[in-house]
Amino acid sequence: MFKNNLRYFLAGIISVAIWGFFAIPLRSLQAFKSEEILYYRTFVSLALIWVCILIFRKKQFRKDIEFVKNESKKNQRKLLLQIIASSVLLSLNWFTFIYAVNNVSITSGAFAYMVCPLITAFAAYIFLKEQLSKVQFISLVIALISVCLLSSGSFIEVVWSVIIASLYTGYLIIQRNMKHVDKLNVLAVQFIFSVLLMLPFYLYQHESVPESGLFWGNILLISILFTILPLFLSLYSLIGLPSSTLAIIIYLNPIIAFMVAIFYFKVKIDSHQIYAYTLLLFSVILFNSKLIKEVTSAKRTV
Repeated sequence: MFKNNLRYFLAGIISVAIWGFFAIPLRSLQAFKSEEILYYRTFVSLALIWVCILIFRKKQFRKDIEFVKNESKKNQRKLLLQIIASSVLLSLNWFTFIYAVNNVSITSGAFAYMVCPLITAFAAYIFLKEQLSKVQFISLVIALISVCLLSSGSFIEVVWSVIIASLYTGYLIIQRNMKHVDKLNVLAVQFIFSVLLMLPFYLYQHESVPESGLFWGNILLISILFTILPLFLSLYSLIGLPSSTLAIIIYLNPIIAFMVAIFYFKVKIDSHQIYAYTLLLFSVILFNSKLIKEVTSAKRTV
């Protein structure tokens, strides 16, 4: 059992770890509009994921089509609504994140990924009836203390952070309920709806297609390494992990982003930030202590 859990656990960690380095390619595109980055990131991701499916995963795609055809009309409508709703939530999450970073403050975007795990863990407890142990509740309280320490105190920033976090929480909750279909195929269909949602805005605001090699190189990198791969891994991890577990793993994102800011971008920090992020890391370890114990004890018996 622990081996299956470990596989999903590692998928969740890797997906979050990848997103922690997202600032590096984004910084290379500072000269371009946020909307341009969002549009072309989504368009290129859509093209790449469907090329991958049509070349390497035709069999699984046909299998999912047959599965959906054999489902009742009620289940088909439910699946369609789930895909549309999750696509809208994901697209809005991307848009609000980019808007907040560029028009509110950088900290509002970063702070959202600290609020998100708390909201997701509690939402999973309330709506999905996922049980939390006393230790896990304690770890959430510790994480909440850390978030409060890092909060700037700005009401506007907190509101934007909660909006961004709530959108991604809704996305994760819906994904947890979508079963029996391949996660990559689901993601591919979600990208179709995301593009359909963004297309009117793109056509309205469109000026000219960027010609910079730097732009397209980074967009390609972002689409593959920072969009398709981590999203697929996070969806895959939900097959075997509760939403609350994946939620608390998300705390690795701001921790890694914090390390990137220090060692790559040479951002100056103060002692209270170090203390707050150390608390975050401790809460992640504490929340997953049972699984970590199972893995380490199993290794000793091998």
